[in-house]
Amino acid sequence: MVNACDAGREGELIFRTAYHLAGCTKPMKRLWISSMEDSAIREGFDSLRPGSDYDGLHQAALCRQKADWLVGINASRLFSVLYGRTLNIGRVMSPTLALIAQREAEIAAFEPVPFYTVELSCGGMTLTGERISGKEDAAAIAAACEGSAAILQTVERREKSEKPPALYDLTTLQRDANRILGYTAQQTLDYLQALYEKKLCTYPRTDSRFLTDDMESSVPGLVSAAVTICGVQAAGSVSAAQVCSSKNVTDHHAVVPTKSAADADLAALPQGEREILRLVSLGLLRAVCPPHRYAETSLTAECGGHRFTAKGKAVLDMGWRVYAAPSKDAALPDGLAEGQSLTVDAVQVKEGKTTPPKHFTEDTILQSMETAGAGEMPEDAERKGIGTPATRAAILEKLVDTGLVERKKAKKITSLLPTQAGSSLVTVLPEVLQSPLLTADWEQRLGEVERGELSPEDFMAGIAAMVDELVKTYQPVPGAAVLFPSDKESVGPCPRCGGAVIESKKGFFCENRECRFVLWKNSKFFTAKKKTLTKAAAAALLKKGRVKLTGCFSEKTGKTYDATVVLEDDGTKTNYKLVFDNG
Repeated sequence: MVNACDAGREGELIFRTAYHLAGCTKPMKRLWISSMEDSAIREGFDSLRPGSDYDGLHQAALCRQKADWLVGINASRLFSVLYGRTLNIGRVMSPTLALIAQREAEIAAFEPVPFYTVELSCGGMTLTGERISGKEDAAAIAAACEGSAAILQTVERREKSEKPPALYDLTTLQRDANRILGYTAQQTLDYLQALYEKKLCTYPRTDSRFLTDDMESSVPGLVSAAVTICGVQAAGSVSAAQVCSSKNVTDHHAVVPTKSAADADLAALPQGEREILRLVSLGLLRAVCPPHRYAETSLTAECGGHRFTAKGKAVLDMGWRVYAAPSKDAALPDGLAEGQSLTVDAVQVKEGKTTPPKHFTEDTILQSMETAGAGEMPEDAERKGIGTPATRAAILEKLVDTGLVERKKAKKITSLLPTQAGSSLVTVLPEVLQSPLLTADWEQRLGEVERGELSPEDFMAGIAAMVDELVKTYQPVPGAAVLFPSDKESVGPCPRCGGAVIESKKGFFCENRECRFVLWKNSKFFTAKKKTLTKAAAAALLKKGRVKLTGCFSEKTGKTYDATVVLEDDGTKTNYKLVFDNG
């Protein structure tokens, strides 16, 4: 029997679960491949390994699954019960929500500060002064420069190079697909998975940006396929060695097109798959190119007793940028030299304001998830940040589906914003459930389980102790019930705390659990009169403090009568009294 599931922790868990549920005891071999091409599959079958080599990987996967369930189910129930509405808590979900909520809090608290800059136009070249906080000071500098010449103080020219970006892993591909194509992380993963199943791309759920050393000889063939897919000219020599590094490859190598993709009918592919395949191919073409080389010229000048600067770039060799968007940087005029006098054609004062942080998009939240807390994590942590490339898209979708985060589109940019419930949840969550360090600690210990350095029982004992402490020691934030208003219709305002009173099966309750105000439907006051406290009657009592009832039954006379019921509440106890029209 051969285990041919995905070459990773979760793939191992899927196979072993089916294996054990089926009661299977047959000997097992492990197929470990990162490509669905026929040649890669054949090579994998030629080098099958004993299934027992991956027992530690299975134990780590099982521990991860159990721990996530224990924390998620207990924390979700705890907070849902304490705050009176369904609240979803998760090891990865909650820190991600905290990042988004914190960003919105920073934006809300931001106060823009105006600033001013003086600009000089000199023969088609713009020289810019330093930022100035006062408008009058900027105007004074501009006046001093009127009719004056700008004298060049320094002129420096430096040749620089920019290395090509590494190959795509799943996260960097999702980020570029969001920024360039507008796809969500989940859409990109779905398209890439479909391409993988059609043998047009390699394995999608990877956090590596290199190929293995033994793949170096196959790189020219992959580049040839990428050229065909993109319909571009080859840029020249292929630097295969710079994209191959086995030491930088974990479970799977980087995402690249397969050789067979060159022969595929690309026009028959759905648009999303076609665009993702082209993006992956461009990533490969850029990665094997030489560096982008340019000359950067920077100058300083003096005018009216003040300092001005300018920078420009001149391309020397396009290198990998032949497959990227062109740079917007312009070159400065030739022949500039220190001491040279420049005629000032125009002077203007430009006003600007400091800008707040930007709302998270899927591109930027993926970047933050990948790097969150990295500075506080141990150097040898196997995985840093929040989640994994395989799980981040699903986490974002779950945050949206559970009503904690919403997507909002403005000016062709779709932002991720916390809902009122999402912001409220972050307000009451303890630090341990918000911090990315929890994930780092888990991953560190799961790695020890995988290597046989820590027993699964000891790992789970630590998780159980953490959950036990959370449930026993967490206290609701005082007054926080108002943060989670019920989604039920309000019958009226609570006479004690001003909160909303909502209807339930047995009565009308204040949604603030600390208040304890209630109007019971089966109150003896009403049942003795053979009347029911209806929603309309409760609404009148809450709004006006009284309601008129007709046909009330008298236990003494056996007759009916009409009267007005008046609500009396002293803050701890609710009573009713009758008022008759005749006094």
